Amino acid sequence: MQVTDWQSFSMPMPLGPCGPATIYEAEYAQIRSLLHQKVGIALGPNKHALVCGRLFKRVQCLGLSTYGEYFGLIARPGQEVEFQTAVDLLTTNETYFYREPQHFELVRHLARASIGRNSSFKIWSAACASGEEPYTLAMALQSLVDEGANLIWDVMGSDVSRRMLAAAARGVYTEDRIQRLPSKMLRRYCLRGMGKSSGTVLVHGSLREKVRFEAINLIEPLPPLGPFDAVFLRNVLIYFDLATKRRVVDAVMATLKPGGRLFVGLAESLNGVLPTLKSVAPGVYEKKLAHRLPETVEDF
Repeated sequence: MQVTDWQSFSMPMPLGPCGPATIYEAEYAQIRSLLHQKVGIALGPNKHALVCGRLFKRVQCLGLSTYGEYFGLIARPGQEVEFQTAVDLLTTNETYFYREPQHFELVRHLARASIGRNSSFKIWSAACASGEEPYTLAMALQSLVDEGANLIWDVMGSDVSRRMLAAAARGVYTEDRIQRLPSKMLRRYCLRGMGKSSGTVLVHGSLREKVRFEAINLIEPLPPLGPFDAVFLRNVLIYFDLATKRRVVDAVMATLKPGGRLFVGLAESLNGVLPTLKSVAPGVYEKKLAHRLPETVEDF
């Protein structure tokens, strides 16, 4: 029999001994569907090499012969931990302290302006990965208290990955993660490792005790949350298609107080996602209401 359509030839492609081999379209469709269904990730149509490259060692470690076998494994009930391992490998959890510093300066101004109006200033860091963002928020808010502000603050971090949340709760980071942190914050809120811990820093216990972490899947119905004065949803919407973005942003906006702020990455835009969003600063959107908070740092 002559086979002229090579895509229809369904024998799985085995792994090569020194690197990832080709992944078949049926296998690629399987992982795309699984990621979209469970965590909302819209994997592009031409990311075969990325999937192969990032999952090859994991598939090899488990002694499996094909990517299809691995995708079948992580789709099974009881394999949630392995599925999350695959998600972690396929997504970029690049984060560090004081990333996009203008956002943290704006948070300080908003928190200062809220004193006397609110019982506390509450922030949710959604998709917080290993915790650098919520700890930076905690440092920014605690610095106001240390400067004499009568401020009660609350910071919550969430992520779909329990492995990442466990790392966040430990609060231990390599020194490359803190390079952009202002020296004053570093000295006040971090401890340098010594001996076997050399090259690492530990977030001070007084902050670790106050920042709480929860496992939340943004594409599922949210648990009772908020209301928050600000939500950081930075550098995560890039993984979603437009319909998923709209659903996630709509749900997150519902957790904000009227006049609260939604922060996304500086390279991200929510234009066309929800018509009710109002851009007030680069990467910052306002939940509209009668009482208008200051929109930018320059308004103070």
